[in-house]
Amino acid sequence: MSQNQAPAVSNWIKKQVGRAGGRGTVFGLSGGVDSAVVAALCKGATGNDTLGLIMPCHSLDEDIAHARLVADAFQIKTLTVDLSPVFDSLKAMLPEGTQLAYANLKPRLRMMTLYYFANLNHYLVVGTGNKSEISVGYFTKYGDGGVDILPLGDFLKREVRELARSLKVPQVIIDKPPSAGLWAGQTDESEMGVTYEEIDNYLKGLEEKTTSDLASQVKSKINTMMTTSEHKRSPLPIYYREKA
Repeated sequence: MSQNQAPAVSNWIKKQVGRAGGRGTVFGLSGGVDSAVVAALCKGATGNDTLGLIMPCHSLDEDIAHARLVADAFQIKTLTVDLSPVFDSLKAMLPEGTQLAYANLKPRLRMMTLYYFANLNHYLVVGTGNKSEISVGYFTKYGDGGVDILPLGDFLKREVRELARSLKVPQVIIDKPPSAGLWAGQTDESEMGVTYEEIDNYLKGLEEKTTSDLASQVKSKINTMMTTSEHKRSPLPIYYREKA
């Protein structure tokens, strides 16, 4: 990937903020590689008007430490909002649910918090989703999918790691297993049942109109994920009355 990609993406972010009449950017700083890359790109785009929110919700201490490591590396202003008490209170008010239903409360609480600070500062909320995640619907609707712009939306997971290396993101963050931190021991790949390498290879094959050598069950799994998550990527369906 061209070394010019990072400045080009930062310039795009700056243009989007200007087009919206905004002053800066705000994003969730999770301690993962996607979040770290977005942090660096936003810093290049909006300078001191860049805010990273660290929003633990019964999160691992390691993830919080990694988020602060990124903030220090790129000299990004941060605020920490512990959402654990809010999550616990909401959970206690609701009927008993499933692990996934509870887990999806976390990104939705984070989305509301991001927009609170966006409103306060006249910033745009910058999402951290990449092309691999978005294509198979691995994000929470109205959670981490509820953002203003997606600078990594056209980058496969492997390309995000390349960007991370070019931006000098700390190596420990590039190397850590991707995880949304939804529950103890959760990782993206174990939850999805496919690896990012498999998703990337499949999507690359579709782009280049080449035959993928992935196993048929892997292809079927990815196809199913893409089909069933289409509603997450599409505009809301609206019923239009027939004109008399």
